Amino acid sequence: MINAVGNPQAILLLGGTSEIGLAICTEYLRKGSARIVLAALPNDPLREDAVAQMKAAGATQVDVIDFDALDTDSHPKVIDAAWDGGDVDVAIVAFALDGDPEELWQNQRKAVQVAGINYTASVSVGVLLGEKMKAQGFGRIIAMSSVAGERVRRTNFVYGSTKAGLDGFYLGLGEALRPHGPRVLVIRPGMVRTRFSAHVKEAPLTVDKEVIAELAVSASQKGKDLIWAPGTWRFVMMILRHIPRPIFRKLPI
Repeated sequence: MINAVGNPQAILLLGGTSEIGLAICTEYLRKGSARIVLAALPNDPLREDAVAQMKAAGATQVDVIDFDALDTDSHPKVIDAAWDGGDVDVAIVAFALDGDPEELWQNQRKAVQVAGINYTASVSVGVLLGEKMKAQGFGRIIAMSSVAGERVRRTNFVYGSTKAGLDGFYLGLGEALRPHGPRVLVIRPGMVRTRFSAHVKEAPLTVDKEVIAELAVSASQKGKDLIWAPGTWRFVMMILRHIPRPIFRKLPI
């Protein structure tokens, strides 16, 4: 249960080797010790490193459970396993897949895979997390969206469309859970310096994962439901959302 000063006692990270997800866990651990549950692919070579990182950050206990985002039939057992050690105070949804944007819209198999992981799997675990947290009457869900989903660009529209769907679902989930106690925070970051974006040329307003983590923890503790990271993106997107499509089409983004 979240203690008197707002620190969680148990944190679940879906996408257990996500650099941003681990950074958010580390930021929470800076404020107080907690049990960490890492849900990651069984064959992910970074699992041991993630466990070591959490122990070094001060986790009282680190549990690892197998999680295959595409195997939605297994998700109820995954979430049940996460709750085996007691209530979960914070659940972070931080798994995603990207690829070459030009290949994605011309490769049916890869496009469906990206959609399955980024959207379908996120909805699947979101429903299950909502069910658990509604029953316990408290909790916070932090969902990693993207500014790429706020106005989908031609240059990366397969990935952007999956984030648009995730974004809408978790904002709606937050409204549905609000009367029952739990809160949902949707984070819309721009580019973040991680392995995930290492193959892409760095864009303006690119930040380190630690910046995202600080914003995420602060916003979640304040009960916010939506933030841009960094905050400047809110004003950038406010402008981009209202640019007519014939003009937007010509922008170098």
